[in-house]
Amino acid sequence: MKYRTFGRTGWKVSEIGFGAWAIGGKGWGPQKDDESLAALRRALDLGVTFIDTAQGYGDGHSEQLVGSVLHERGLKVGGGEVRVLTKIPPQPGAWPASPHDRAEDRYPESYLRERVERSLKGMKAEALDVLLLHLWSRAWNRDPSPIGVLEKLKKEGKLLSIGISNSEFDENAVNDLVRAGRLDAVETVYNIFDQNPDLELMSTAREHEVAIVARSPFDEGALTGKMSAETVFPEGDVRKNYFRGDRMKKTADRIEAIRKDLHAASGGAEKDLASVALRFVLRNPAVSTTIPGIRSVRQAEANVAVSGQPPLSDAVYEALKKHFWYRVFWLD
Repeated sequence: MKYRTFGRTGWKVSEIGFGAWAIGGKGWGPQKDDESLAALRRALDLGVTFIDTAQGYGDGHSEQLVGSVLHERGLKVGGGEVRVLTKIPPQPGAWPASPHDRAEDRYPESYLRERVERSLKGMKAEALDVLLLHLWSRAWNRDPSPIGVLEKLKKEGKLLSIGISNSEFDENAVNDLVRAGRLDAVETVYNIFDQNPDLELMSTAREHEVAIVARSPFDEGALTGKMSAETVFPEGDVRKNYFRGDRMKKTADRIEAIRKDLHAASGGAEKDLASVALRFVLRNPAVSTTIPGIRSVRQAEANVAVSGQPPLSDAVYEALKKHFWYRVFWLD
């Protein structure tokens, strides 16, 4: 496993992290706790030192599983050798936020404090390594009152670093806050299809030493190359909606185009699309860690193994950049 610096914190974290949405038990089809715990343990054995979770992943269940595995290993949750990122959802309302929403209504101080205590208790944590707001609007940048609350909680020692989980359709919405020094970390969608953060966020974050956590490196599984136009998802799986209608066929057609360009650019040497997808993300020096979703020992082993592979060649990287695809599957 290779390690990278997590922005201005100076922490060294595994460049391949553990995305813990699926182990929450809701949103990605059936998932047994035994399988989740085994995946977490195997990831730690292989050198993973960064875990991404959220209160919304199984209504806290993902957090609890993460905390339990770290404690059984005798590892401190908060300020320990394994860093855990968690996220606070806003109070009920529009998602994405309406331009008429007020930040202080979606994230009042009393609510944020209560939610921080909930995560501390759920993971039996001494402090939260990374606390992100799970929703943000560009409209709130001029008066980001929730960030001020998180800064107070940071001074109180409950939070070690703070930031925002960026919107899927406006990945550059937080750039002003990054420049102002208000954020330690930003989590953003970044993959072969969605390269919007390269417009500005990546260079801005690097300039201001803000950690970038790259989520959805596989575009909800499509960039593993294991899906086809005939793929059908079970009820309760978020991908059933994400790839609804003709989206799976459109995606499969684009995957085939990537395969052809990949073969030409690498001379046939690059055959594992999942490996290529992760290495594309890691090729960006602004990325501190990427968090593929992991729900089994097999997935943990396959994803971690990518860290030991060589970087993508310039020819392959340039070929992949051409497959930028602007679409908003989560919102349409």
